[in-house]
Amino acid sequence: MIEFGGDYNPEQWDEEVWKEDDQLMREAGVTLVTVGVFSWALLEPEEGRFDFAWLDAHLDRLHANGVRVDLATPTASPPPWFSLAHPDALPVTADGTRLVHGSRDTYCLTAPAYRSAALRVATALAERYGDHPALALWHVHNEYGTVCWCDHTAAAFRTWLQARYGSLDALNESWGTAFWSQRYGDWDQVLPPRATQWHRNPGQSLDFRRFFSDEVVGAYREQRDAIRAHSDRPVTTNLMLPGYQNVDLWALGREVDVVAIDHYPDAPGLDAAADVAFAADRARSFAAGQPWLLMEQSTNTAYQGDRVLPKEPGEILRHSLGHVARGADGVLFFQWRQSKAGAEQWHSAMVPHTGPDSRIFREVRETGAAVARLAPLAGSTVTAQVAVMHDSEAWWALDSDGLPSPDLGYHQALRAAHRALWDNGVVADFAHPEADLTRYRFVLAPALYLLSDEGAENLARYAADGGTLLVQHFCGVVDRRLHAHLGGYPAAPLREALGIRVEEHRPLPAGERITLSDGSHATAWSEWIRLQGAESVVSHTSGALAGSPALTRRRTAWYLSTRLDRVDYTALVAELLDLSDVARVLPGLPSGVEAVTREAGDRRWHVVLNHRADSVPLPGPVHDLLAGGLVAELPAGGCAVLREGGRR
Repeated sequence: MIEFGGDYNPEQWDEEVWKEDDQLMREAGVTLVTVGVFSWALLEPEEGRFDFAWLDAHLDRLHANGVRVDLATPTASPPPWFSLAHPDALPVTADGTRLVHGSRDTYCLTAPAYRSAALRVATALAERYGDHPALALWHVHNEYGTVCWCDHTAAAFRTWLQARYGSLDALNESWGTAFWSQRYGDWDQVLPPRATQWHRNPGQSLDFRRFFSDEVVGAYREQRDAIRAHSDRPVTTNLMLPGYQNVDLWALGREVDVVAIDHYPDAPGLDAAADVAFAADRARSFAAGQPWLLMEQSTNTAYQGDRVLPKEPGEILRHSLGHVARGADGVLFFQWRQSKAGAEQWHSAMVPHTGPDSRIFREVRETGAAVARLAPLAGSTVTAQVAVMHDSEAWWALDSDGLPSPDLGYHQALRAAHRALWDNGVVADFAHPEADLTRYRFVLAPALYLLSDEGAENLARYAADGGTLLVQHFCGVVDRRLHAHLGGYPAAPLREALGIRVEEHRPLPAGERITLSDGSHATAWSEWIRLQGAESVVSHTSGALAGSPALTRRRTAWYLSTRLDRVDYTALVAELLDLSDVARVLPGLPSGVEAVTREAGDRRWHVVLNHRADSVPLPGPVHDLLAGGLVAELPAGGCAVLREGGRR
């Protein structure tokens, strides 16, 4: 089946509500709920004393109601007694402020007392519930990502650095400490990149990000391995996909038994639909193409800055199927019932404050029924012909202090590349620059400021073998130590494949918009390029760069030295898709209609989502799993799952 459900927090309610929950879950078609995410204070009311009676009762009740359980370890939210007993385990910010208990995530991941307590509660849960009949999988922690700069972290960071470098001489060389008199003479002098007078050392900052990511993976492994000693059910944790990145999700994705993500759109309307696809394609990629799980989404929330906007009618279903289309074998929400009190009482839920007699719950029931009809898709996969390069270290490097422009954000560039593909009706994988790229017809490489020698060689080899490659500005500028490549950019193997030499970076003033020779427009960035085997396709028309290349091509390797406006960038991507013979799923669909194919063996299903306000004809009539019969058009806001070969 395709799982359907959400976070369930029965400890917030009484028996009368539990009875209603049982009935409403049956009505909604709920098959899986996450339990216990924030229940540490109830499970362990005082250090070393556990109370499982309440959880026993709820797991037994859910099992009797035909609902399976994703059982969480509650380690993302330590109880008050823990913080009072171990104040050194409270997190410290970069400016030295020690935070106090009163929210969630009030822990330091490197504090020995915290790690010991987390392991203790995870082990106790596994010993008791490892073979419970309701148990479907384990959910370690919640949204790993809380960073700390305390003395525990400093000690752990030094240990990590000693293992990485072996000597202070090697560390000093890597960090370039000859600059600004930063040379270290003793390991005790080395600290995390805390708040300081001006720019922090970029090598120190990057290594701290690497260290923290490794610390997260290590903390997850500790709990996972403790659970595996008592249970044979899959173990995972929910990956966050925000506009920042504290964890290498490639590394964490390799450690879980099934990749699970949380996703909350940060814009309404069509932008939210594109963001669903962006998150889902990343999740599938972290899962190495295998089915994955949407652990959290909202029923009625789209963020826009500091505002929480409602979703439009029909978007609960369309967003859920957007994830299923791109490989999810389960769609869950946070949470089942909207909290009547507490910090997230206004976070939307499957059962809102107004109860089941509401638009939201009616759409939840409709979505549950639709998901139930999609059981044939379970276990099927999605194949992409295009990949976008995605490297956590490149992301962290672009977070460094002292870069020549504030307009070099990694997430923005990654998202823009994916959006151009989405607008062109193409499904994309994400791939690491050092990964095998041979199965892709077209590869986009945005924002790879940091590019390893292996990555540069891999991209060059991909282009040499005939793959279409689009490399974008400020790429391959530094190596993995953040040392600048000398003699011109990008890194030598890639520079030769592109047939160019970038001599000078020329950031544009804020708000300046330039016109290129083909009439396209660009902002933020420009570069002085010397052609060394490439041809100029589009050139600059004004200023010091007038007549010099802006877009170049050498055989199948392209280089874009500026940031095109969205419409022009989308048009360039469309041209390269055509040159690469990348096929669309259902050619001829208008903009605003999304189509993705899932397949298993010789079986194929096309998931089609109409984000438009008008109906759209389908290449049919075709059998639709959702309608249970033939359909010839998709109504405004409608969804269909078309079985290939289903025409009559």
